Amino acid sequence: MRRLRVRRELWLGFLGALLAFGVCEAVSRAGLVRRGYLPPASEVLARAVELAGDSVFLDGIGVTLRAWALGLGLACAIAVPLGLLLGSVPLVDAAARAIVELLRPLPSVALIPLVSLLLGSGTETEVALITYASVWPILFNTVYGLGETDPLTKDTLRAFGFGRLTVLLRAELPATAPFIAAGIRISAAVALILAVATEILSGFGEGLGIFIAQAGLATDGTRDVLAGVVWAGTLGLVINGVLVWAERRLFPWTPEHRETAGQGAAR
Repeated sequence: MRRLRVRRELWLGFLGALLAFGVCEAVSRAGLVRRGYLPPASEVLARAVELAGDSVFLDGIGVTLRAWALGLGLACAIAVPLGLLLGSVPLVDAAARAIVELLRPLPSVALIPLVSLLLGSGTETEVALITYASVWPILFNTVYGLGETDPLTKDTLRAFGFGRLTVLLRAELPATAPFIAAGIRISAAVALILAVATEILSGFGEGLGIFIAQAGLATDGTRDVLAGVVWAGTLGLVINGVLVWAERRLFPWTPEHRETAGQGAAR
């Protein structure tokens, strides 16, 4: 049942992508939109495939992914312990709530000029912005996951004389882990967006965003811009797929996975 559902989702996704490809190709070939604004989808895909053999472009992809990984890793290192603290100690949560609610709505892109002024234009600025934007989904998912922990399990451990730290490590953290993983998956997409956007706005250096920004300044650079966007979307799709697969492997006890397993066994 599970394999059938996954296969159906893959086919529907493929058909949706094929439909979008066909519409873009038809609109461009029919001359409804100038090719300078919307090149045929086949040419964009061909250019994207061609870029796979460009060592300079692949080095730029590596720079973007390195900044993405560093920023996301720092966000996890900050958000998970902080979320556990806020979710476990109501007094600390109440004290920090105003600061969190003040900082959370600030758009990361708007901070680029300030962070660039403080850290300069380079990997440090990119990583700092990625970290700032990626912290929030992980932080709030961690706090929410702690609130969803079964109180009976915690009370049972306390009744047997276990301390606060033991309850956190044996009951709350395992129950919160799927929520943390979901937050990391959301933050991974946010981090990739920030990595590319920061590079585009900076306009110099290396990275996928730099390639897109420089292509946008060229006379006939629309095809390269769209090819870069295809690469960005593909990276996001692959990253999300890997993280979803890891969640299914690591947390088979979650309700949706138990339901899937039950359907498969019944069949």
